[in-house]
Amino acid sequence: MSEIRDLASTARLARSVVDEVSRAVIGKRAAITLVLSGLLADGHVLLDDKPGVAKTLLARSLASVSGLRFSRVQFTPDLLPADITGSSVLDLRSNELVFRPGPLFANLILADEVNRAPAKTQSALLEAMQERQITVDGVTHRLPRPFLVIATQNPLEFEGTYPLPEAQLDRFTARVSLGYPDADDEWEMLRRRVERGRDDVELDQVLDAPTLVAMQESVESVHVSEAVGRYVVAIVEDTRTNGELDLGASPRGALALLKLARVRAALAGRDYVQPDDVKAVAAVALAHRIVVRSELWVRRVPPEAVIASVLGRVPVPTVAD
Repeated sequence: MSEIRDLASTARLARSVVDEVSRAVIGKRAAITLVLSGLLADGHVLLDDKPGVAKTLLARSLASVSGLRFSRVQFTPDLLPADITGSSVLDLRSNELVFRPGPLFANLILADEVNRAPAKTQSALLEAMQERQITVDGVTHRLPRPFLVIATQNPLEFEGTYPLPEAQLDRFTARVSLGYPDADDEWEMLRRRVERGRDDVELDQVLDAPTLVAMQESVESVHVSEAVGRYVVAIVEDTRTNGELDLGASPRGALALLKLARVRAALAGRDYVQPDDVKAVAAVALAHRIVVRSELWVRRVPPEAVIASVLGRVPVPTVAD
């Protein structure tokens, strides 16, 4: 795999990943870039959208192109913590308890329909997402690096689901929606399906796990000035004092916004963050962390609209700053 020597290498490889995944997920280059940005920020991503818009396909394609060990867990109401973490079983040959790892021991986890699992299973996933470890029978097991979770949920269906608590939503660095393709992209999808004569799209591997880790580490060299850092703080602070919200963004939200802005700068070939980088990823980083007041919820005002009003209100740093 390619060696990461500088931010230009990271940007070039990221473009190659997006190009390859776009062969399977057609017409969603911006969304693919956002999901990849979340992974390069060493964070987890929530794909929150309607059924059939390629959420699962996107996660599988990213794992294939990135050379990551992939594991899919279909979350259901009867899913137990041991079903995802693994458990200790009796080895009849040695007559000793041996730990058998569960599906969480992979590089990229697809938590499909994550809001269908009960609270006990959600808490097991929570430890893995935050601590990059799991604890079974009092023994802590470290998870492989990178360890990244892409979770999906359907916002339209409520029967048999358990709404994700704010504490768990806050663990996701980014929330991304794909939306329906436009008419031209949907026809292109159909045309390619007819041409290849099968459902699966064969994608080429562009990265491997160590290269992805090196790309994550390269983002740490992106400079953040005090003016831009305080701009991030001002945006987050506004959500906490905003009369339209019952709950503002947490300090973890500020960190997520900063990390995504650094990734965006790196993918643009810059070694410094601009205010436009912050504005471009603010909704993706913060909208799922805030709770709008009930009167706005009744009027179906989305959290993204509130974040947009915050960005229009908070002063943007100038060149002099």
